[in-house]
Amino acid sequence: MVKAVTTRIAILLAAVPLGGCVSTAASIVKAPFQVAGQTADWLTTSQDESDRNYGRKMRKKEAREGRELRKRNKELEREARRSRDD
Repeated sequence: MVKAVTTRIAILLAAVPLGGCVSTAASIVKAPFQVAGQTADWLTTSQDESDRNYGRKMRKKEAREGRELRKRNKELEREARRSRDD
């Protein structure tokens, strides 16, 4: 009975330090997969990012078209005034 208790205590005491080793080993094994996953995340564009980028692109395009339209209208007004003044 004493021998069985002593054996159990010895096993438990041996397992405590191994818990850290197992955790470290698991981290080392998982590291390449985590790096690969992070790299894939950086290299790919999610649908949300794609939608956001498309919206930004369209807003810039609309702003540029608006500036061009205002510039064209000013030029037409100047020409109309010049033709009236002549």
